[in-house]
Amino acid sequence: MEQQTTLLQRTTYTGMGLHSGKDVTIALCPAPANTGIVFVRTDLDGQPEVPAMAENVTNTMRATTLENGAAKVFTVEHLLAAMYSLGVDNCRVEISSVEPPVADGSALPFAEIIQTAGIAAVDVPREEPLIITEAVAVRYPDKFIAVLPYPGFRITFTSVNPHPLIGVQFGDYEITPEVFIREIAPARTIGFMHEVEALKSQGLALGGSPENTVVYDDGRTLTPLRFPDELVRHKILDVLGDLTLAGRIRGHVVAVKSSHALNTALAKEIVKKFKPAKGQG
Repeated sequence: MEQQTTLLQRTTYTGMGLHSGKDVTIALCPAPANTGIVFVRTDLDGQPEVPAMAENVTNTMRATTLENGAAKVFTVEHLLAAMYSLGVDNCRVEISSVEPPVADGSALPFAEIIQTAGIAAVDVPREEPLIITEAVAVRYPDKFIAVLPYPGFRITFTSVNPHPLIGVQFGDYEITPEVFIREIAPARTIGFMHEVEALKSQGLALGGSPENTVVYDDGRTLTPLRFPDELVRHKILDVLGDLTLAGRIRGHVVAVKSSHALNTALAKEIVKKFKPAKGQG
């Protein structure tokens, strides 16, 4: 049986939040077995905590928000995807504001600091993955996400976007640490110039720039692409980060035009259907 893991040592990263525009430092800290991934708001009285669990999702507008009492964090999906893909089970994420740094808009900087910190085994067995034994789907009128029985962990995503330089993009990846680092983690957040003012009026994208977002104008990109299909790869990154809130999964995720709302709704359905009640399994 596999052992649980945590980080070998504390490591920090400082930057700006994508939506809040606020300066922030996160510290990824070793944690005991069975802690899970827990965000600790060091800037608030009493340093309240919110575990990264599907039941704590309270908002999915442009990012995933977790709340537990006074503890609130959002845009956590990139960091969670890196933790999951590199096999980190237990970590206390000390965070000095409401949102982790956007870094370069991808998960690669988080993967790199995790690798720099190192990963250590904890002498407690890791829980068995949630084995998907029947198809579960969440549907909206023109989009869906589903998970099917499968012996590994695979994500297939079809993105449909009206922009003339994007159109239909398709991605299909078996999620392993190597595939994540090479194919998924470097893919950055996508934005459109025509949305900027509306987003900022809602208090969103206040820290966004061509340095941390792939920006599209009407007929061109203002940011050089890392992949021709960078958008769909980033969508897969978001699915991965959101589904970590359900735990480790053995199944095949298939999505068309999915969003944080659908991703996290599926995470909650997976927990409801496949996670044993405490004291069982």
